[in-house]
Amino acid sequence: MAFQALIVFTLACLCVPCYSNRKFIEIDTFSNDVQKGNGKPVFQEQWITQKLDHFNGADSRVWNQKFLVTETYYRAGGPVFLMIGGEGPINAGWMAMNPGSAWLTYAKKLGALCLMVEHRFYGDSRPTVDLSTENLRFLSSQQALADLAHFRTVIAKQRGLTNSKWVAFGGSYPGALAAWSRLKYPHLIHAAVASSAPLHATVNFSEYLEVVWRALAAENPECPLLVKKAFDTLQERIKDPNNYDNITKDFNLCSKLQIQSEKDRAYILDALADNIMNTVQYNNDNREFEHVLDTNCTIKTVCGVMSDASLGDPYYRFAAFVRLRTITHLLKPCVKDLTYNANLQDLRNTSYSGPHGGGGRQWTYQTCTEFGYFQTTDSPNQPFGGFGLQYHVEQCQDIFNISAKTLYAGIDQTNENYGSYNIRATRIVFPNGSIDPWHALGITSSISDDLPAIFIKGEGSTLVRSILQLMSMVSCDYIQVLSASDKCSVQDEIKRAAVSCHCIAAISLSYIYIYIYIYNHSL
Repeated sequence: MAFQALIVFTLACLCVPCYSNRKFIEIDTFSNDVQKGNGKPVFQEQWITQKLDHFNGADSRVWNQKFLVTETYYRAGGPVFLMIGGEGPINAGWMAMNPGSAWLTYAKKLGALCLMVEHRFYGDSRPTVDLSTENLRFLSSQQALADLAHFRTVIAKQRGLTNSKWVAFGGSYPGALAAWSRLKYPHLIHAAVASSAPLHATVNFSEYLEVVWRALAAENPECPLLVKKAFDTLQERIKDPNNYDNITKDFNLCSKLQIQSEKDRAYILDALADNIMNTVQYNNDNREFEHVLDTNCTIKTVCGVMSDASLGDPYYRFAAFVRLRTITHLLKPCVKDLTYNANLQDLRNTSYSGPHGGGGRQWTYQTCTEFGYFQTTDSPNQPFGGFGLQYHVEQCQDIFNISAKTLYAGIDQTNENYGSYNIRATRIVFPNGSIDPWHALGITSSISDDLPAIFIKGEGSTLVRSILQLMSMVSCDYIQVLSASDKCSVQDEIKRAAVSCHCIAAISLSYIYIYIYIYNHSL
């Protein structure tokens, strides 16, 4: 009997190696001791040969793709869990037991082999000598999916896993890849967990900031109104060069504010708003094991500062929050150079060792050629202003010489290729949370029994407790003796669990669900 879908209306987030914000977020790598295990599950770093272009038989060029493997929990005949890397280096923290590693918990219960594969052009998986626009034409989701298919075929043959059931895991962009791997290669991928997966490509993702508004309002109805007042004041003050010294001081900028064009103005507004946008997206996301900073800066922090009248009017409260996040949470002495041209030059750098060579240039290219996802201020139902669609579209032209016509055509092709919201496949679970702004581009209502959606209303303060309770409750032996009505009670427990982050937390819940789901589908 198929486990019925959970449809919980309103608020949260999720991912797994997740980086899909409009600006790439650099993540610290683990030390060698942690990567080698250091008392935790041991894994190996390995490499596989991939074709540069899977769709051109005349092109014989190859490259080496990095992946991690742990056999710690594998039992003969068990399934294979495939964690898909995204727009950044794969993180060794996912291969060690920690609060975010629910997939290893269920690997242990099911005797699964665990693999984590790095996405082409990110991390150490470098198909070309540099990141020139000419070379980046080999960076696409279709090529990445073909990499996964070849990876699955080769590893299955090498390890005698041809008849094993492979389950793909991913969150955010890798969540979309997980779903699409099941869609495009159903003979290779048995099931998929597509957490916070933005399946619908769109140039103007104005809904993102609408969700930010609702997420802030859920904490305190006055909070988004105060943010809007602060931002309105900032937009007004930034028009007058006589205010630049004060703005520099108020926001603790590393150098004096310089605005020489409308793009400079849009860039600084975008960058300062990003402090709240990122806080909402990654609210209570349980990513400490990835060595990510800022995990304790939450929506509650934002609204607490914005409600503190002792700091002055809303403008000064917003400035205080930016300083707090920068110095206390991000551990940076000041807010970096905020000029459009400086950022443009960084993104034009084609070296893997460049300022954005870790993934920023690559992901920007993918947004300009496949996805869009531009988080604009074009909607009236959001707290910010000053960085509309034109600003984002022109960046594609300025960085890669990609025209608006080419951009829109690429987004249309993506939706045509994968089906957007109308994906048709089986055995894919779509967990989303209502605080996570990316749920607006995902599946939040079940399509069928075999394409269930989990939409979780978020309460950040109960997140960790709920996950731990569920993890302790859903054991292999327990599931094996559940009756149909008992399974509904487990469903209710998951429904009551509160998730409010973009990434780890909700994907952990999705593991609990997929464990039950796959069990009932005779894995």
